[in-house]
Amino acid sequence: MADRNQLFLGISGLLFLVNLYLIFFYAPTEQVMGNIQRLFYLHLPTVWVGFLAFFIVFVSSIAYLLKRDPVWDRRAYAAGEAGVVFLTVAIVTGAVWAKPVWGVWWIWDPKLTTTFILWVIYIGYMMVRAYAPSGERGARWAAVVGIVGFVDVPIVYYASELWRSLHPELVTGPFAETGGLEAAMRTTLYFSLFAFTLVFVYLFRERFAQQRDDDTLAELRRAAG
Repeated sequence: MADRNQLFLGISGLLFLVNLYLIFFYAPTEQVMGNIQRLFYLHLPTVWVGFLAFFIVFVSSIAYLLKRDPVWDRRAYAAGEAGVVFLTVAIVTGAVWAKPVWGVWWIWDPKLTTTFILWVIYIGYMMVRAYAPSGERGARWAAVVGIVGFVDVPIVYYASELWRSLHPELVTGPFAETGGLEAAMRTTLYFSLFAFTLVFVYLFRERFAQQRDDDTLAELRRAAG
C-alpha cells in the first residue's frame, strides 16, 4: 500500500510539473491583463477542488447520519480538511490577482463574499469536530454543518450570474462563455484541473488512512485500559 501511495504521489508530482510548464510557457499571455492572468490556471482549479471536496463532505455526511458508519465520517473529515486548504489557496490567489487588476486586494463582490462565507462555514465544520464534547457527537454535529453548508456551493458558482459582479464570467459549466478562451488556454486550464484533482485525491487518501489508523489506535488503547 505504501509503495502504491508513493507511486501515486510521484505521478501527481510529475503531472503538476508539466502543469507549471503549460501555465508559464505554453499558454499565451493574455492581451489585456498580461502575465497576472496566469494565476487563473491556479485559482480556478483550487476553487473546483474545494467544491469537489465539499461535495464529498455533503454526500459522506448524509451517509454517516443514515448509517452511523465511522468510515463515512472519516471520509467527510478528510475531504473537509483538504477542501479548506484548497479554498484558502483559492482566496489568496484571487486576492493576488485582484490587486493589479482591480487596484485592491479584496472587495465585497457577490462572488468573493459568498466564497468567504463558504470558507467560514467549513472552518466552522473543522471547529465543531475539534471542540465537540465527544467524538461521536462531534461527527454528528459536523455532518449537519457539512450538509447545510454545501448549499452555498451552487450560490458561489452562480453568484456572478445572479448578481452584478466585477468577477470574470464563467468559463466552465453550463452557463460558461465557451468562446472566452482560445485553444491553448483551454488545454492548460483542463490539464490544471486534472493535475489539481489528482493532488486532492492523494491528500484525501493519505488523510483518510491516517484517521483510520488513529481510530484503530484509540480502540486498542481503550481495550487495553
